[in-house]
Amino acid sequence: MKIFFDVVGCRLNQSEAERLANIFLALGHEIVPEPGNADLAVINTCAVTVKAAADSRKKLRRAARAGAGRVLATGCWASLYPEEALALQGVYEVISNEEKDLLVSNVLDISPEEISKLALIRQALPGDRSRTRAFIKVQEGCDNHCTYCLTRIARGKSRSRSLEEITRDVLAAIAGGAREVVLTGVQLGAWGKDFPVPRRLDDMISGVLTIEGIQRVRLSSIEPWDFDLAYLRLWEDRRLCRQLHIPLQSGHDRVLREMGRPITSKAYTALVQGVRQRVPGMALTTDIITGFPGETDEDFQASRDFVNEIRFAGGHVFSYSPRPGTAANKLKGRITPQVAKARNAALRLAFSKTAREYRSKFIGQSAVVLWESSRLTQNGVWELSGLTDTYIRVFALSPIDRWNEMDAVDLQAHHHSRPALIGRVVGPQ
Repeated sequence: MKIFFDVVGCRLNQSEAERLANIFLALGHEIVPEPGNADLAVINTCAVTVKAAADSRKKLRRAARAGAGRVLATGCWASLYPEEALALQGVYEVISNEEKDLLVSNVLDISPEEISKLALIRQALPGDRSRTRAFIKVQEGCDNHCTYCLTRIARGKSRSRSLEEITRDVLAAIAGGAREVVLTGVQLGAWGKDFPVPRRLDDMISGVLTIEGIQRVRLSSIEPWDFDLAYLRLWEDRRLCRQLHIPLQSGHDRVLREMGRPITSKAYTALVQGVRQRVPGMALTTDIITGFPGETDEDFQASRDFVNEIRFAGGHVFSYSPRPGTAANKLKGRITPQVAKARNAALRLAFSKTAREYRSKFIGQSAVVLWESSRLTQNGVWELSGLTDTYIRVFALSPIDRWNEMDAVDLQAHHHSRPALIGRVVGPQ
C-alpha cells in the first residue's frame, strides 16, 4: 500500500507522523511524497490557532481532491471536532489522539504486539515534511491550565513514555542516519512525574546521552517553571545543543495571570540570568502572544521592552486566537485584528533585531553545522544550509554535497537577505 503523510502544527505532530510512517515501512508499505499517488493519506491535524484549524481542513480537502484512495484524519483538530472532520469530502475515518498509537494496528488489522517486535529504521518523510533531524516523542499531554490553549483538552493529562520506548525510537533514528535527535512533547518538563516512582527530566536526557552512536541532542520547548537550573550540569556534554526554547507569552505580569501562566517577569528574568551564568553562549528563544483579551498599549509595550531587555536569540510571535472551550474565550476586552496585527509586526521586528545581535557574537568564530538542505547551483557548486548547535542558520558553498553531514565552519558574516550567517566549510567534524 502507498501511504502519504502530512502534518499541521508542532514538532510533536511531526514526530508522531514519522514514527507511524516508519512502522508502515517496516511492514513493507511505501511512503509517497504526494497524496495523488497514495492509497491512504494520513493528516495529523492541529487546533492551537484558528489558522492551524483552517490549515488542517485545507490539507484534508487537498488530499481528497488530489485523488488519495482514502483520507484519514488524526491529531488535535480531528480529535476535538470529529464530526466536522468526517463531514469533509473524502475523509473516511477519524482516529483520536488517544487512539493514535494504534493507528497502524487499526488500518492494517494487526496486533500492537506484532508492531512492538518490529525493528524500526527511521526514514525522513518524503516531500515537504522531510527533516534531517529526528523528532523523538518523549511525553504526551499537559497538566498546565493556560487559559488560551486547547491542547490540554485535545491531548489530556501528561503521560510519559518510558526510557525504553524513547531509546527504541532514538536507535531507529540513528540506524536511519539521523545526526541529531530533538526530544519533544507537549509539556517536556513534566516527563517522569507520572511514573509510580517519579523521575526527572534530567534522568531521561542522561539516559538518551548514553545511547551509542548519538551525535547531537536538542530539547524542544520547555516551560520556565519546569526547568531546574540544576539541569544545566548536563550541558557539560557538548552533544547537548546550547539552545533552550522557554515560552513566556507576555512580558506583563497581569496578562500572565490572565493567561493562567504561573510565572512572573521577574522570575523569568532570574531563570535567564541563571542559565547564562552557567552556560555562556546558550541561545534562549521564546514565544509571545499579542492581542490577548484586555491587553492595553502599556501591556504590549511591557512585552516589547522585555524582549529588548532579555535580548533573546529569536522568538515566535502569535496573535491571540479565540478558541471555543477555553477560559480566555469568555474574557472581555477583545482586541481588534488590526491592533493585534500591528503589535505582532512590532514584536517580530524586536525579535529580528535581538536575534541579529545574538548571531553577531559568533562572527569570526568556528562552529559545527549540520547541513539540512543542499542544492546544486548553476556554477556547479553546492549551496548548503544548516544549523549550529545554538540554532543559528548558516549558508556555505561546497564543491561536494554535504547534506546530512556535520562540518566545522568558519562563520564570516551576516547573510545579505536572510536571518542567517555566511560561513566557510573547514572540514568534516
